[in-house]
Amino acid sequence: MKTDKHLNSSRDNTRADAIAIVGMGCLFPKAPSLADYWQNIRDGVDCITSIPATHWQPNDYFDSDPKSPDHTYAKRGGFLSPYHFNPIEWGIAPNSIEATDTSQLLGMVAAHMALTDAGYGPGRDFDRSRVNCIMGITGALELVIPLGARLGHPIWKKALRDAGVDDAVAKDVVERISSSYVGWQEASFPGLLGNVVAGRIANRLDLGGTNCVVDAACASSLSAIHMAMLELQTGRCDMAITGGADTFNDIFMFMCFSKTPALSPTGDARPLSQDADGTILGEGIGTVILKRYGDAKRDGDKIYAVISGMGTSSDGKGQAIYAPSSAGQTLALNRAYKEAGITPRDIQMVEAHGTGTKVGDAVEIKALTDVYRAAGTDRWCAVGSVKSQIGHAKAAAGIAGVIKTAMSLYTKTLPPTIKIGLPVKELEASPFLLSTRARPWIVD
Repeated sequence: MKTDKHLNSSRDNTRADAIAIVGMGCLFPKAPSLADYWQNIRDGVDCITSIPATHWQPNDYFDSDPKSPDHTYAKRGGFLSPYHFNPIEWGIAPNSIEATDTSQLLGMVAAHMALTDAGYGPGRDFDRSRVNCIMGITGALELVIPLGARLGHPIWKKALRDAGVDDAVAKDVVERISSSYVGWQEASFPGLLGNVVAGRIANRLDLGGTNCVVDAACASSLSAIHMAMLELQTGRCDMAITGGADTFNDIFMFMCFSKTPALSPTGDARPLSQDADGTILGEGIGTVILKRYGDAKRDGDKIYAVISGMGTSSDGKGQAIYAPSSAGQTLALNRAYKEAGITPRDIQMVEAHGTGTKVGDAVEIKALTDVYRAAGTDRWCAVGSVKSQIGHAKAAAGIAGVIKTAMSLYTKTLPPTIKIGLPVKELEASPFLLSTRARPWIVD
């Protein structure tokens, strides 16, 4: 990435078909806006907290023993603050709210934020039929679990009957259990679907281009950006709203990561640090407005940064389906730099995936070091990860890093990574430097 703010117009050699970020909007832990998110990053604010009462009760599910069945050994994470959402403003019936996923509701808010930030808010006339909405979403949304659980009533009835419970009492117990879950209604089906996150944005913002979602696990939002870039570069649209959303931090998601196991038992993600012991789950929604660079310049848009290239890859055959591969990551890095027409010698900051898991971080640093050493890099390059502050936002993890990087470029600031003790040993013989405090990004 590079930012237009720092380019001298007399020697601007940026390709016209490069992709410009012209607007951004987000909601992340302790950050209900883009300005709050960037200030938290710059100031090194720790946004990880205990489990809020709105999610689940640690007294019910916590056990320090990682092998305890149906329990998690983690009880901290990054959570969105309560947001005042007025359904009437968004054309949603108030009685449908409980049957509508949070990502669908707040996805509209973040998209509207980004569009307004780009100067295409209410009152601006532009061709909405040429605007795509492509979002990164993973797997099932949060409402799938309670709606599915409610259908367990035959099992409950049988268990009560087998235990000799009176039919009247059994009926009362089943009704009490059922009332603990969201009830099925007309709005339930669309309310639990991931693809409707993009669909609602297109519907409420009156967009006529492609709307869809991409599921690439923790790379979902980056894959969505990649798809949006391809649509722009091939002329299929003139603007794209893209990014990712993940508000799914209930006990089900904690259980998924606990039994892998990947969560930090001490309750903090410490990316690229020797005392890292796992990741922390986070929530978040991030959106960016993309246009072709030439179009953005022509239209006088504010340009936060320019995406010059993107590389993608798969790991191929490996030992386990979720085991990382430095070879696969090396392939993606080399492809990105080749497409951008640059080398690692041109890079001064890398926003890493940096989950805080020992294996994942070591593999990532190895891939980066191999690529940068092969290119003959002989100077330092800052490296860090926003997960130390907000946790691993899963489908929104990539967009959290993209927005952080774009703001770093735009404000000429090298941001900090917090909670670092001693850097991992893999960094000792690498070109990378862990930045633990914000400082000016000075370019000669």
